[in-house]
Amino acid sequence: MSETKDNRLARWAITAPPTLFLLAFFLVPALIVVLASFQYPGEFGGLAPLFDHGDGREHGLTLENYRFFASDFLFTEIFLRSFAVATASTLICLVMAYPVAWLIARSPKRHRDLLVLLVILPFASNFLIRVYAWMIILGPQAALARMFNGVLGAFGLEPVSLLFSPFAVLVGMVYVHLPFMILPLYTNLEKHDPVLLDAAQDLGANAWQRFWRVTWSLSLPGVFSGSALVFIPVLGMFAIPDILGGTRDMLIGNLIKDQFLGVRDWPFGATLSIVLTLCVLALAGFAAWAGKARRGGA
Repeated sequence: MSETKDNRLARWAITAPPTLFLLAFFLVPALIVVLASFQYPGEFGGLAPLFDHGDGREHGLTLENYRFFASDFLFTEIFLRSFAVATASTLICLVMAYPVAWLIARSPKRHRDLLVLLVILPFASNFLIRVYAWMIILGPQAALARMFNGVLGAFGLEPVSLLFSPFAVLVGMVYVHLPFMILPLYTNLEKHDPVLLDAAQDLGANAWQRFWRVTWSLSLPGVFSGSALVFIPVLGMFAIPDILGGTRDMLIGNLIKDQFLGVRDWPFGATLSIVLTLCVLALAGFAAWAGKARRGGA
């Protein structure tokens, strides 16, 4: 009995600190944002009081912020554009990261640490410096833009601007988040047993079948982890669209930032944040259900 009690106390001692941390710094702020989404905006920004102070100002709770969101298709368009950018960034990162992760996993062990270090090396520099560097690379006088427009001119097409365009935003998103796709894939691929590929070859599987039936199937947990680590941050990213995309193609992260810091309409900014969170949770739930159904079918 005492041993069971000691185990229970040890379990509580281990789990209580992270649980309290999540409650204090995740759940409580989330509840504050939920409450703010049902409030009126303050007279000079911020939040209106919940209770009447006798000054004639709007107070209490309201559904007006959600009604306003549902009444204008512009917000739905921004959401759809943001999800399209996040999906494209995730797919491009997956296509680019998979060969790199496979190469690192199949490299001699004495080289793997160095290769992983090269993958995470960009994190040693400031995020904004790396993004601003792309302004120079994609600028109108840069070699890349001149070469690209030279090719267009050879076909009789008008020159285009690479900077301040959806292309620049996509490049910046992929560049920043590519390591987050490589690392989970490498961690997964490193654990694969090469004997399985040899067995598949002995059974008559060609190179493509060995990859699709063995390597790809076993790497799906890494694919899902990497996709989540790319897709979710891209959805809320506002710095890269601000710097590389200009003001023409606003994403949901930019809209939320402007509501809080620009027009200071905190309730509507909170509403957008809650809607975005619900969309992400719905996608995560669907992905978990699809993965479970796939495992059940297998």
